[in-house]
Amino acid sequence: MIVFRRFLNTDPPALADVWNESHTARGSFPLRTPGLLERWVFSKPYFDPEGLIVALEDSNNQVQGYALAGFGPNAELTALDYTQGVICSVAVRPSTARKHLGADLVKQCEEYLIRHGSTTLRAGPVWPYCPFGFGLYGGTNCAGFLASDPAADPFFRSLGYEPAGTTLVFHKKLDAPLSVTDARFGMLRKRYETQVLRAAGVPSWWHECVWGTLDPVEFRMVDKLTNFIAARAVVWELEGYGWRWGFPAAGILDIQVREDLRRQGLAKLLLSQILRFLQDQFFGICELHAPENQPELVGLCRSATMEHVDTGTTYLKKVS
Repeated sequence: MIVFRRFLNTDPPALADVWNESHTARGSFPLRTPGLLERWVFSKPYFDPEGLIVALEDSNNQVQGYALAGFGPNAELTALDYTQGVICSVAVRPSTARKHLGADLVKQCEEYLIRHGSTTLRAGPVWPYCPFGFGLYGGTNCAGFLASDPAADPFFRSLGYEPAGTTLVFHKKLDAPLSVTDARFGMLRKRYETQVLRAAGVPSWWHECVWGTLDPVEFRMVDKLTNFIAARAVVWELEGYGWRWGFPAAGILDIQVREDLRRQGLAKLLLSQILRFLQDQFFGICELHAPENQPELVGLCRSATMEHVDTGTTYLKKVS
């Protein structure tokens, strides 16, 4: 018989075992130590043990699965918005004999979220609705549930969730000479220089919560005459994902170009500079996520000959 309860402080080793048994696809971070759960989940200021539902086999008290739920932020990214519930992770041991355990865990999460005021339920964390998941699943950023986990889509559809957005995951392998060219690069290099420095602070309370102890690097394209920042990008080392992919890896979290300077090739030049820097630092893969509803970013990835390796989907379900 399966029983459900809230998270206890003694659970992390068993949760790490369930994670490693359940999440074996390319987009999941292999947990070599339960301490990674402390870094990316338990240390969040809004972590609620009631939102981490654990399923145990009553006969031997063995953890068979778990599900993790939380809440998205308000529009200002300054506090939680309890109307926006997010199911961030569902994991069940492949060997469990109870076939509907995953659905039962999702139901437990839904009840928790609705009890706290959620009117919209989301399955699959994606920015900014990503209280948990960043650093552990998805790679560079939260992208929803990935197509490389083929059971996720039919599972959530069967529970009444509908796709509400997709994110394309692109890789650029850096073990061969780079060839990212553009006729505009020559003039741009005369006007702008690239700077690499530690990212100075975080944009919001929510960024700080989601990123946690992350120590990213910021790339800037700076006007040589006026010293204003024309474009910038945040890059971080993907650590354990490199173990999964077989190469040291880095991810580009965000690329921004000043609005009045867009469509001049700055983003493409900045991306090419980042790729060359990472190659010089002996990284083997660079990853970048592009929401499908941002065709400019998708086009940038394709123009840099990045390979589309995965697709993430987030799902919505209205509370009846």
